[in-house]
Amino acid sequence: MKKLGLLLFFVIILYSVVFGQGRSFIVRGAQLEKAGTGYSFTEGPAVAPDGRVYFTDQPNDKIYVWDEKEGISLWLEGTNRSNGLYFNRKGELVTCADLYNQLAYFDANKGLNILHEGYNGKLLNAPNDLWIAPDDGIYFSDPYYHRKWWEKGRGEEQEVRGVYYLNPNGKIIRVIDDFKQPNGLIGTPSGKILYVSDINDGKIWKYDIQPDGSLANKTFFAPKGSDGMTIDNAGNIYLTSGKVWVYSPTGELVQEIEVPEKPSNVCFGGKKRNILFITARTSVYTIKLKVKGVD
Repeated sequence: MKKLGLLLFFVIILYSVVFGQGRSFIVRGAQLEKAGTGYSFTEGPAVAPDGRVYFTDQPNDKIYVWDEKEGISLWLEGTNRSNGLYFNRKGELVTCADLYNQLAYFDANKGLNILHEGYNGKLLNAPNDLWIAPDDGIYFSDPYYHRKWWEKGRGEEQEVRGVYYLNPNGKIIRVIDDFKQPNGLIGTPSGKILYVSDINDGKIWKYDIQPDGSLANKTFFAPKGSDGMTIDNAGNIYLTSGKVWVYSPTGELVQEIEVPEKPSNVCFGGKKRNILFITARTSVYTIKLKVKGVD
C-alpha cells in the first residue's frame, strides 16, 4: 500500500507539472511592482518597436508612455478619448477613439488620422479593442458602453454588438454578430487564429482566420470574460478578469497573477519583451516573466 501511495503521489506531481498547476512563468524572486498611479482608469497598453509601452487614461483623455528605465511620462493630452491601442508595422499608434466612434492612428507629429468610421450607414457603437494581423488588416471589437462625454441623445447605433475586420484596402466586414458584449481580442503571430472575449457571457472563443479575413470554426476556449488580452511566444493567452489568468494554447489554466486593483488589460514590454505590463484602474503594474511577448 505504501508503494501504491508513493506511486500515486508522484503521478499527481507529474500531472501538475505537465498540465501547469506546478509551473510558474514568473521569474524567481520577481515581484509585482506598481509602475505608476493616480490615474482615473488605465487601459489599452501597446508596445512600441523600441519596447516602450503606451497606455491610455480615457476619462482624462490622455496617453502616457512607460519606459523600463525612465519610468512614465505624458505623451499626449487630447486623444479623442482613445481606448484600445496597437502599433502597426509602420510604427504608427492605431487607436480605438470613441469620442466620435472611430478607428484612427497617430502620425509622427501626433496628429490623429481617421482610418474608418461607421458601418452600413450608421455610427459604430464605440470601437474598444483591436489587434493588427500580419497582413495589416485590423480586427476590432465594437461593444456598447455609454460615455458621459458623448453629446446628449447619442446612443447605441448598431443593431448588434459586433467584431469587425478592416482589410488593408479599407473594406470593412462584420465577422462576429452573436456576442452579448465583445471586448478583448488577440491573434496569433501566424495570423491563423483569433481569440475573442464575450465579456458579458463570461467566455473566450477561438476562431480560424480565413484568407478574406472572415472567421470560421467558432470553438470554446476558456470560461472567463476578459477586458484586454495578450499572447506570449509560447502561445499562452493572458486574460484580465479580477486578476490575470494565463491559459495554454490548449485551454488549460496554467498561471494566476494577483493584482491589487482589477486589471483591465495587459501586454509585454521592455526591450526583451519579458515584462508583463498591466493596466489596472488607477494604476499600472509590471512583473518580469520567463516567457516573452511577440512582435
